Amino acid sequence: MKLNETIEFYIRTTSLALSRVYNSYAAEYGISQTIGYILTYVEKEGTPSTRLAQQLGMKNSSLTRLLKKMEADGCITRVIDEKDKRVIRVFLTPKGVQRRKIAKAKVLEFNEKIAKKVNRKDLDTFFKVFDIIKEQVVEEVESRKKFEEIVEE
Repeated sequence: MKLNETIEFYIRTTSLALSRVYNSYAAEYGISQTIGYILTYVEKEGTPSTRLAQQLGMKNSSLTRLLKKMEADGCITRVIDEKDKRVIRVFLTPKGVQRRKIAKAKVLEFNEKIAKKVNRKDLDTFFKVFDIIKEQVVEEVESRKKFEEIVEE
Protein backbone atom coordinates (compact mmCIF):
# COMPACT_ATOMS: atom_id res chain seq x y z
CA MET A 1 0.00 0.00 0.00
CA LYS A 2 1.29 3.43 -0.89
CA LEU A 3 1.05 6.29 1.60
CA ASN A 4 -1.32 8.21 -0.69
CA GLU A 5 -3.69 5.23 -0.57
CA THR A 6 -4.01 5.15 3.24
CA ILE A 7 -7.04 6.12 5.27
CA GLU A 8 -5.00 8.88 6.90
CA PHE A 9 -4.13 10.41 3.54
CA TYR A 10 -7.75 10.56 2.41
CA ILE A 11 -9.02 11.89 5.73
CA ARG A 12 -6.28 14.51 6.02
CA THR A 13 -6.47 15.81 2.46
CA THR A 14 -10.26 15.90 2.57
CA SER A 15 -10.21 17.66 5.93
CA LEU A 16 -7.82 20.29 4.56
CA ALA A 17 -10.03 20.80 1.51
CA LEU A 18 -13.09 21.21 3.73
CA SER A 19 -11.20 23.71 5.88
CA ARG A 20 -10.35 25.75 2.80
CA VAL A 21 -13.95 25.91 1.60
CA TYR A 22 -15.41 26.64 5.05
CA ASN A 23 -12.74 29.28 5.76
CA SER A 24 -13.57 30.97 2.46
CA TYR A 25 -17.27 31.04 3.42
CA ALA A 26 -16.44 32.29 6.92
CA ALA A 27 -14.10 35.02 5.65
CA GLU A 28 -17.08 36.65 3.91
CA TYR A 29 -18.42 37.37 7.42
CA GLY A 30 -15.12 38.27 9.06
CA ILE A 31 -14.76 34.99 10.95
CA SER A 32 -12.89 31.69 10.61
CA GLN A 33 -14.02 28.09 10.35
CA THR A 34 -13.07 27.56 14.00
CA ILE A 35 -15.17 30.51 15.11
CA GLY A 36 -18.03 29.06 13.06
CA TYR A 37 -17.64 25.76 14.92
CA ILE A 38 -17.67 27.56 18.27
CA LEU A 39 -20.83 29.42 17.27
CA THR A 40 -22.55 26.13 16.42
CA TYR A 41 -21.37 24.31 19.56
CA VAL A 42 -22.50 26.93 22.09
CA GLU A 43 -25.77 25.86 23.69
CA LYS A 44 -28.60 28.19 24.65
CA GLU A 45 -28.01 27.60 28.38
CA GLY A 46 -24.32 28.38 27.91
CA THR A 47 -21.45 26.00 27.32
CA PRO A 48 -18.41 25.61 29.58
CA SER A 49 -15.32 26.81 27.76
CA THR A 50 -13.50 23.59 28.72
CA ARG A 51 -16.11 21.55 26.85
CA LEU A 52 -15.62 23.73 23.77
CA ALA A 53 -11.87 23.11 23.97
CA GLN A 54 -12.50 19.35 24.07
CA GLN A 55 -14.97 19.44 21.17
CA LEU A 56 -12.56 21.42 19.04
CA GLY A 57 -9.43 19.56 20.12
CA MET A 58 -7.86 22.83 21.23
CA LYS A 59 -5.70 23.78 24.17
CA ASN A 60 -7.53 25.94 26.72
CA SER A 61 -5.05 28.80 26.20
CA SER A 62 -5.67 28.86 22.42
CA LEU A 63 -9.42 28.76 22.92
CA THR A 64 -9.24 31.56 25.51
CA ARG A 65 -7.51 33.85 22.98
CA LEU A 66 -10.19 33.05 20.40
CA LEU A 67 -13.01 33.60 22.88
CA LYS A 68 -11.54 36.99 23.85
CA LYS A 69 -11.54 37.95 20.17
CA MET A 70 -15.13 36.77 19.75
CA GLU A 71 -16.20 38.67 22.86
CA ALA A 72 -14.53 41.86 21.60
CA ASP A 73 -16.35 41.35 18.30
CA GLY A 74 -19.66 41.12 20.15
CA CYS A 75 -20.49 37.49 19.26
CA ILE A 76 -20.30 35.97 22.73
CA THR A 77 -20.28 36.77 26.42
CA ARG A 78 -18.41 34.79 29.04
CA VAL A 79 -20.03 34.37 32.45
CA ILE A 80 -18.67 32.73 35.58
CA ASP A 81 -20.96 29.85 36.60
CA GLU A 82 -22.94 30.68 39.73
CA LYS A 83 -22.74 27.10 41.08
CA ASP A 84 -19.05 26.51 40.32
CA LYS A 85 -16.89 29.63 40.16
CA ARG A 86 -14.14 27.68 38.34
CA VAL A 87 -16.40 27.23 35.30
CA ILE A 88 -16.76 29.91 32.64
CA ARG A 89 -19.86 29.56 30.50
CA VAL A 90 -19.97 30.92 26.97
CA PHE A 91 -23.21 32.43 25.66
CA LEU A 92 -24.07 33.77 22.22
CA THR A 93 -25.12 37.37 21.82
CA PRO A 94 -27.74 38.31 19.21
CA LYS A 95 -24.85 38.93 16.78
CA GLY A 96 -23.46 35.47 17.59
CA VAL A 97 -26.86 33.86 17.04
CA GLN A 98 -27.10 35.55 13.64
CA ARG A 99 -23.64 34.36 12.66
CA ARG A 100 -24.48 30.86 13.87
CA LYS A 101 -27.48 30.81 11.54
CA ILE A 102 -25.21 31.74 8.65
CA ALA A 103 -22.60 29.09 9.60
CA LYS A 104 -25.27 26.41 9.94
CA ALA A 105 -26.84 27.36 6.59
CA LYS A 106 -23.45 27.16 4.83
CA VAL A 107 -22.69 23.72 6.29
CA LEU A 108 -26.13 22.40 5.36
CA GLU A 109 -25.87 23.92 1.87
CA PHE A 110 -22.50 22.26 1.27
CA ASN A 111 -23.78 18.92 2.58
CA GLU A 112 -26.81 19.10 0.28
CA LYS A 113 -24.46 19.55 -2.69
CA ILE A 114 -22.58 16.41 -1.66
CA ALA A 115 -25.83 14.50 -1.09
CA LYS A 116 -26.85 15.26 -4.68
CA LYS A 117 -23.65 13.60 -5.92
CA VAL A 118 -23.60 10.57 -3.60
CA ASN A 119 -26.43 8.08 -3.29
CA ARG A 120 -27.84 7.41 0.19
CA LYS A 121 -26.47 3.86 0.39
CA ASP A 122 -22.91 5.05 -0.31
CA LEU A 123 -23.28 7.87 2.20
CA ASP A 124 -24.51 5.44 4.86
CA THR A 125 -21.50 3.21 4.13
CA PHE A 126 -19.21 6.25 4.40
CA PHE A 127 -20.63 7.09 7.84
CA LYS A 128 -20.36 3.46 8.92
CA VAL A 129 -16.69 3.32 7.91
CA PHE A 130 -15.97 6.53 9.80
CA ASP A 131 -17.67 5.09 12.89
CA ILE A 132 -15.44 2.01 12.60
CA ILE A 133 -12.37 4.25 12.29
CA LYS A 134 -13.40 6.21 15.40
CA GLU A 135 -13.99 2.96 17.34
CA GLN A 136 -10.55 1.71 16.33
CA VAL A 137 -8.97 4.98 17.41
CA VAL A 138 -10.61 4.67 20.83
CA GLU A 139 -9.36 1.08 21.13
CA GLU A 140 -5.83 2.17 20.18
CA VAL A 141 -5.83 5.02 22.69
CA GLU A 142 -7.14 2.79 25.48
CA SER A 143 -4.59 0.11 24.61
CA ARG A 144 -1.76 2.65 24.72
CA LYS A 145 -2.95 3.98 28.08
CA LYS A 146 -2.93 0.46 29.55
CA PHE A 147 0.54 -0.17 28.10
CA GLU A 148 1.89 3.09 29.54
CA GLU A 149 0.43 2.22 32.96
CA ILE A 150 2.17 -1.17 32.87
CA VAL A 151 5.48 0.39 31.81
CA GLU A 152 5.30 3.01 34.58
CA GLU A 153 4.83 0.36 37.32
